[in-house]
Amino acid sequence: MEPLDTHISRQYNVELENIRSLVLQMGGLVEQQIDQAITALVQGNQALAETTIVADYKVNNMEVTIDEECTQILARRQPAAGDLRLVLAVIKTITDLERIGDEAEKIARMAVQLAGEERPKNNYREIQSLGNHARWMVHDALDAYARMDTEAAVRVAREDRKLDHEYDGVMRQMVTFMMEDPRTISRVLNIIWAARAIERIGDHARNICEYVIYLVKGKDVRHISLEQMEKEAREAREGE
Repeated sequence: MEPLDTHISRQYNVELENIRSLVLQMGGLVEQQIDQAITALVQGNQALAETTIVADYKVNNMEVTIDEECTQILARRQPAAGDLRLVLAVIKTITDLERIGDEAEKIARMAVQLAGEERPKNNYREIQSLGNHARWMVHDALDAYARMDTEAAVRVAREDRKLDHEYDGVMRQMVTFMMEDPRTISRVLNIIWAARAIERIGDHARNICEYVIYLVKGKDVRHISLEQMEKEAREAREGE
């Protein structure tokens, strides 16, 4: 991609850097949402869960702000090549970040439901582990985006397989709990919905990684195998 500092228009350069920076700010808010939602569920902290739910408007507002900035750049600057890919990648990334925020809100709502129920002996250890895995995927995906690092993006995408495997294990465990003691069904169903939201967060983190590869290489790697994605990332690295 053409270095941003080569633009004749200094203001154009500032605009492009600004939208990149705003995405990382939005990502920071989303990471905080995930962390608070998981903590609220694991600790049975209803107040923190409700705070997390209310704060979702901040992420939504940032999505609208960044989207408007991108629209202005498209209209005024009519970007081409690498600059156009940057704007399109930003638009796609903020959509996934907003959806991650929605999933964090769902987890927080499950935390509110679970706060009033009897806590299991393991204190929701499986949700803590699954949630930490997904949160670090989001963090690393944003880091790959910030550095335009295709190899790091592929590493995060590879983690999505591990997260899916961990999620499947949690689901089997939850079904066993319900079969052994039907009195746990109400609580376990809430845990299942929270776990499903965490698994979707991992999917969105992988999407962000796909946009990184698109931004650097100019190739859409959605709906292809992980092995093909790794090949594209490797070729992008060799072409630098």
